[in-house]
Amino acid sequence: MSKIKLLLDLVEDIRSLADSLQALCDKAVQGEPDSGQTQPVESETPEPSNISLEQVRTVLTDKSRNGLTAEVRELIRKYGADKLSEIKPEHFSAVLKEAEVLGNG
Repeated sequence: MSKIKLLLDLVEDIRSLADSLQALCDKAVQGEPDSGQTQPVESETPEPSNISLEQVRTVLTDKSRNGLTAEVRELIRKYGADKLSEIKPEHFSAVLKEAEVLGNG
């Protein structure tokens, strides 16, 4: 892996960490989320997922780098989140399935 690729990955991880910290601070200040937020998608039977946040982040980062940033953001919002780190782990599998078809249409 090239040094540039490693640095780009590091920058992406730092940005993600900053987003997560910002969300944590926002929730601590607000106490409760806005009532105007998009409601998360409820699947019929949420199954326990062995998919990690890092796996989802890797796929979505690749899609975003391939020019699908708007679609990636919309997918995250579909699951009631403003940031990837706010998506519930039980939705990771569904997010990955939907992400795989981004850009294929």
